[in-house]
Amino acid sequence: MSANIETGTDSNFETLVGDSEVPVLVDFWAPWCGPCRMVGPVLEEVAEEYEGRAKVVKVNVDEEQRIAGQMGVRSIPTIALFHGGEIKDVLIGARPKSDFTTLLDKLLAN
Repeated sequence: MSANIETGTDSNFETLVGDSEVPVLVDFWAPWCGPCRMVGPVLEEVAEEYEGRAKVVKVNVDEEQRIAGQMGVRSIPTIALFHGGEIKDVLIGARPKSDFTTLLDKLLAN
């Protein structure tokens, strides 16, 4: 995993996401999920491009079932955009990079 991407767990999620001063894209994924593996490299690029302005956190839903359940994740990949501890937008399924950058750019412009 990229040095720019952090691993979210049931125990650190609130600190990583809720207390973040920058927007956070949270990738709810699993290693066996084909579309999740397609999204991974795209999110690594996003994490590098937005370093210091936003961050990417990956949550393995098989290992971190509590937080995935609290967030209402029903299918993966689910990518949720958080800012100020609140969900601002959600994308489900494999998406092109432009979908993620558009969400971040819109939020960062405000």
